[in-house]
Amino acid sequence: MASRFPFFGYWQKTTVVLWCLAIFCFVIADTEIIALDPWSELHKLGMGFVSPDFFATEYLLEALWQTVSFALLGVVLGLALGGPLALIYGSRWISVGCSVVRSIHELFWALLFLQVFGLSPLTGILAIALPYGATFARVFHDILLQAPRSTEETLPVGSDRVSRYFYGRISHVLPTMVAYVRYRFECSLRSSAVLGFIGMPTIGFYLETAFRQGNYSEGAALLIIFIILIGTISLWCRAKLIIFYLIAALYWLPTIPDINGSLLWRFVSQDVLPPALQGLNRGHSFDWEMLSRLMSWASRILSEQAIPGGIATLVLAISAAMMAHFLAVLFTSLSSNMLMGNIISAIMKMLLVIFRSVPEYIYAFIFMMLLGPSMLPAMLALAIHNGALIAFLSTRQLASIEVSDHYNKKIDGYCYDVLPRIYPNMMGLLFYRFEVILRETAIFGMLGVATLGFYIDSGFAEIHYSTALLLMGCTALLNIAVDIISRRLLNNHSASISCIQ
Repeated sequence: MASRFPFFGYWQKTTVVLWCLAIFCFVIADTEIIALDPWSELHKLGMGFVSPDFFATEYLLEALWQTVSFALLGVVLGLALGGPLALIYGSRWISVGCSVVRSIHELFWALLFLQVFGLSPLTGILAIALPYGATFARVFHDILLQAPRSTEETLPVGSDRVSRYFYGRISHVLPTMVAYVRYRFECSLRSSAVLGFIGMPTIGFYLETAFRQGNYSEGAALLIIFIILIGTISLWCRAKLIIFYLIAALYWLPTIPDINGSLLWRFVSQDVLPPALQGLNRGHSFDWEMLSRLMSWASRILSEQAIPGGIATLVLAISAAMMAHFLAVLFTSLSSNMLMGNIISAIMKMLLVIFRSVPEYIYAFIFMMLLGPSMLPAMLALAIHNGALIAFLSTRQLASIEVSDHYNKKIDGYCYDVLPRIYPNMMGLLFYRFEVILRETAIFGMLGVATLGFYIDSGFAEIHYSTALLLMGCTALLNIAVDIISRRLLNNHSASISCIQ
């Protein structure tokens, strides 16, 4: 096909195949709108944004501060975990362990820690720190591999490994690593807000309460404040202020309740064990009968929950990813001053900041109230957030493009002269975001969508911890498999992918 149609290159063929797959997934997905009167609800929501009530929420400043402090402490602890691991990430066991940890969403980690620590600050901080630490280890390792070795080769013979890394490599790539930490802090603010949906004292808790009770003016005010918080990070999150924020976060951290060691040991040694292995706590030895019961239990969970949930997760993720692809191309085009002019471009760039600042979970929560509990609200939520983020990063690349003398500032000239230059990078970002979409897709089960997250949440709610842990493992394996496939697709074609992951 490429010889007969030379314009039909690698990314064009890949896009057509992915869109065919996405259309098939969308057709078989549950996208029925079952809300009784969505337009009436949408009108009420719109009126709430027209007349936001910024004084309706009690403890608003405290909720904002807890959102920031949980995010900050989670990122700092994640750095403390991931920084050293980056130096030994080449070890197969370390890389596999980090892949499993970062493949599980922060909300699932929070649900797990909730059973041990309750609504303690430790639950929120650890839920952010663990997956972020694994992510820091992976990204820092990749960044260090790109560092030049010229300085390292001049160090004295016999220098220890840590010194060689700090003086020979990290000094070259420190600005890139700092930029990535800033990006992850923005992500952690969204994660911290979402933790409020399971009861943590962040702004998400008040957001959910306001929208569930139909107090749209209050909910709109909270959402606007959160968007402003994200959009002004560069103003209030300065490097010289971080140490003061960190001290204040530790000082005003809510009281951590005493941890009952016996309850913790019971959870680890007994509650999380599958029913077939409960006999080990009563002195029974592991035998073939116990193995048979264990295999029967695992096969039942896999056939009744893991496989249907995994299929639903993939169907939702693929559909949402290609909707995000469409919005990314559209938003990037509308944000280009080479096509739309300076005024429309500036307005679109401001809208992109707003769209990407709202967490997917909040989008889905709002859309679900308007459209009912189906996959459609989750698709729209994932598409808007990720499409805006990809467009935001792609728009940065537009600033460095020099068009030819024949560029006519029209749609045909844009598609011929500009879009082909940024499209490989855009597709690379889409493949990376697909992994994130897959992680986010699972948590929509907590809103009633029958993904893997639905069964995991049910397992915790029914105190079937072993079932929840098995399904969390299935979620991790699914994410790792998708990561491998997407990397192979990217490696088949040399694409210029943005350093922001």
